[in-house]
Amino acid sequence: MTKSKDPLLQPYRLKHLELKNRILSTAHEPAYSEGGMPTERYRLYHAEKAKGGIGLTMIGGSAIVDRDSPPAFGNLHLYDDRIVPWFKQLADACHAYDTKVMCQITHLGRRTSATSGDWLPILSPSPIREAAHRSFPKEAEDFDLERITAAYAAAAVRCRDGGLDGIEIEAYGHFLDAFWSPLTNTRDDAYGGSLENRMRFGMEVIHAIRRAVGADYIVGIRMVADEDLAAGLSHEEGIEIARRIAADGAIDFINVIKGHVDTDEGLSHVIPGMGTPAGPHLALAKQIREQTGVATFHAARINDVATARHAVAQGHVDLVGMTRAHIADPHIVAKIMAGEEDRIRPCVGAAYCIDRIYYGDEALCLHNPATGREASIPQVVTRGPGPYRKVVIVGAGPAGLEAARVAAERGHIVTLFEAAPQPGGQIRLAAALPRRREMIGIVDWRVAELQRLDIELRCNVYAEAEEILAENPDVVIVATGGLPNTRFLESGEELVVTSWDILSSEVKPGERVLLFDDNGAHPGLAAAEAIANAGSALEFVTPERTLGPDVGGVNYPAYFKAFATHDVRITLNKRLRSVRRDGNGLVAELWDEYGRLAVEREIDQVVVEHGTLPLDDVYTTLKPGSVNGGAVDIAALIDIRAQEIVRNSDGAYRLYRIGDAVQSRNVHAAIYEAARLTLAL
Repeated sequence: MTKSKDPLLQPYRLKHLELKNRILSTAHEPAYSEGGMPTERYRLYHAEKAKGGIGLTMIGGSAIVDRDSPPAFGNLHLYDDRIVPWFKQLADACHAYDTKVMCQITHLGRRTSATSGDWLPILSPSPIREAAHRSFPKEAEDFDLERITAAYAAAAVRCRDGGLDGIEIEAYGHFLDAFWSPLTNTRDDAYGGSLENRMRFGMEVIHAIRRAVGADYIVGIRMVADEDLAAGLSHEEGIEIARRIAADGAIDFINVIKGHVDTDEGLSHVIPGMGTPAGPHLALAKQIREQTGVATFHAARINDVATARHAVAQGHVDLVGMTRAHIADPHIVAKIMAGEEDRIRPCVGAAYCIDRIYYGDEALCLHNPATGREASIPQVVTRGPGPYRKVVIVGAGPAGLEAARVAAERGHIVTLFEAAPQPGGQIRLAAALPRRREMIGIVDWRVAELQRLDIELRCNVYAEAEEILAENPDVVIVATGGLPNTRFLESGEELVVTSWDILSSEVKPGERVLLFDDNGAHPGLAAAEAIANAGSALEFVTPERTLGPDVGGVNYPAYFKAFATHDVRITLNKRLRSVRRDGNGLVAELWDEYGRLAVEREIDQVVVEHGTLPLDDVYTTLKPGSVNGGAVDIAALIDIRAQEIVRNSDGAYRLYRIGDAVQSRNVHAAIYEAARLTLAL
C-alpha cells in the first residue's frame, strides 16, 4: 500500500513489473506518426501522460506487423527495423517518470483497404466483407498464416529490443480474432468449425511470440469476449476463449472488449460517447477477471475518476483504462495526488478525437488544444515574465473563456464581459439536447478555473465601446461569436427559423417541418433530433451526398437512430433556394443541381442551419482606435510569438477577434485560436 488509501493510487505488480498506480491509457493510434515511426510528436504526447503521473501508457493502437496489413490511420510499422531506436527514445522519455510503456501489435486483416499502402491483397479467415472499410478480403492460405505468425513474433522482438515493457496482441475486429467468430470464419480446415479449431491460429501466434521474446517478457491480449452480435462470437464462447488462453499460461494479462467494430454503429458501442452510461462493460471485465485469474484491464466510457475508482475498488479490473480522459487531461493522476480532482479537465465524450482519426486526420481533443501539440502548447500554463497587461475580453463563449483563462494564468489582469445571463455561448445550445448535455463540461471547467484565478466575469452586460474603453485596456479581445446565417436564401429569409431557435426552445417545432442543413456538422443534426423527438413530421434536406459529413462514425449513429425511430424523411443533393407563404402554410423551393430542376414542399415550418456570420459590431467600432488596426501577424500566431504589428502609432490598445467572431468554425478551432493568441501576450 502507498501512503494514500485511494484504490487508484495503489501499486500493482504485473509479473516482474511494478506499476506505480492502477491507471492506464489503452492503445490507440492518434495518427501522430511519421512514415510509420513514433517520432517527436508521438513521443511528446505519451511523455506528457508520463509527466502527469500515469502508471502505464500503451502505444501503437493497431501497430501493424506486416506489409499486407496496410495502415488505415497512421499505424506504426512494426515490420520495419527502423522503429527500434524510435521506441528506445519514447521508452526512455516515459521511464524518466517511472511510467511503463507497452505496444499493441496486430494484423488488421480485413479492417483496412487493399488500395492503400503497398496495394497488397487484404486477408481474412474467409472472404467476408467488412462494411466499415468496404473490403472484400482474400481467404488466407496456409503460407499466409505461416508468414503472419512469424511477422507477429518478429514485431514483438522489435518492441522488446526497443526497451518497451511489454506488448499487447490486438484481437477485436482484426485478423486474429476473425478466426474466433462464426460470422467471419466459415473455413472447413483445421482453422475452422469447432472452437478448438477457430482458436488454433491465435494460439499459434501467442506461442510464436512467447518463444521469440522469452518467458520473462510481458505479453498480453486485448480481446473481444462478446461480439454482442447475432450469430457472432457469443458471450459464452468469448468467456471460454479467455479461460483457455489464461490456462495455457503464455499470456500475462487480458484487456477486455465487448462489441464489434465492423460497422460504425457497432463501433459507437465499443467506444461509447456522450449520452451513454458510464462503464457499460465493467460487469464483463469482472467476469473475465474472476474466471481466468489473470490480470484484467478494461477501458470503455470510463472518463471520470469516480467511475475509475469504483472499477478498481469493486474488483472489476486490476488496471482501469482512462484513455480519452487522458486526451482531455494527461495530468489526471498528478491532480488526484495533489487533491485537485475538481481541476481535472473533463472528457465530455464528444468523440472529436476518434471521429478525426476515422476521417484520416490526427486525434485532437475538442477542448484541449495542447494535446498532440505538446511541442508548442503547454498542458500547464505558467506565469509569464511580464510586463502584465490589462486585458478586456468581450464574449464568454468557448473562445472568450479560454482566452480569459490563459491570459490570467500568464499573469495578466483580465475582465470578461458576457451579454447573456450565463457564459457558454453556442456550447449551451449544443448541450440543450439531453443526450449531449455533457458538452456543458467545456464551460463549467473554464468557469471554475476563472473563479480560482479570481477573474472578473460580468454577465448580462452587452459591452459597447464605452464600457470596454472605461476599463483602460492594453488589449481587447473580441470573442462575441456569430449569429445564424440566413442570407443565403433568394427570398423568404424572414419566414424561416434557425437551429438556434429550436435548440434554445425559443421556437417550438411545427407539425410539418423541413430542416435544411448546409453546415454538415452537429448543429443541424441536433436540431433535427430535437424536432423528431417532439413528434413533428420532419424532412431533413441537405445539398450534400450524405448526412452530416463533418460528424464522424462514433457520433452519427445516435442521430440516425433517432431519425429511424421517428421515420424522418431524408433528402440528399438538394439546396433550399426560397420560401414563400401559401395560406396558413409555407412552400419551400428546393433546387437539384444535378438534375437542374426545382421541386417544392408544402410545410408548416422551415428550419435552416447554414453556420454563422460574425457578430463584429464592437470590433468594427474599436478598430480605428487600436494600435494594430485589428491586424494579426499570422506567422507570429502560428509560432506563438508576440504580436507586434503597428498600423496606428497613436492607438491606445491592441485589438483582436477570435472564434466565430472571425468566421463560422467549431469549438476546437475557437479554443485553439484563443490559446495561441493569449499564450504570447
